[in-house]
Amino acid sequence: MGLENYIDHTLLKPTATDQDIINLCAEAKQFNFFGVCVNGCHVPLVKKELQEASISIAAVIGFPLGAMSTTAKICEAQDCISNGANEIDMVLNIGWLKSKKYELVLKEISKIKEAIGSSILKVIIETCYLTEEEKLKACELIIQGKADYVKTSTGFGTGGATYDDVALLKKKVGNRIKIKASGGIKNTEMALKYIDLGASRIGTSSGINISKGV
Repeated sequence: MGLENYIDHTLLKPTATDQDIINLCAEAKQFNFFGVCVNGCHVPLVKKELQEASISIAAVIGFPLGAMSTTAKICEAQDCISNGANEIDMVLNIGWLKSKKYELVLKEISKIKEAIGSSILKVIIETCYLTEEEKLKACELIIQGKADYVKTSTGFGTGGATYDDVALLKKKVGNRIKIKASGGIKNTEMALKYIDLGASRIGTSSGINISKGV
């Protein structure tokens, strides 16, 4: 399987214009990337641009802090799905996790998964802010909440994916859920290493370079 089949071609900058999103979609079609990942307001445009392509549409919710209410996240997720997204990348409530409010974290994941049905749910745990114990606990809650992926990072924190983190997550989750590595993945060598460590998806704005073997 080629590297393009792992890549979520990503543009989450607040300054992204309609033309930037149109370009993102054109690149995704040109390089046959698995998916694109955008902010929710861009989903209708992405749906229009990709209507004849078999490219997955992922929308982020609770982004990038994860600290809004569960009700707000559910509404955001449902809105993105109704507009054409078929994958949701949600940011876990990091403060709740660090406060050991595990029931609230689990309830939020479960409710969002229930709200989007068969659509894919990835949970961003923002590994740069977590202890090893917290990363492992987050994985447990994500599995219990019936999400499909644990995702390392938003790309807006103090750090992105690391090899050690992906190895740790893979050791914990095995084949029960999948792993999306994101944040700072800039070249082919890095992407291949993350895949070798167990990542099933690569979130990156450098997909073109990665596909070209740069």
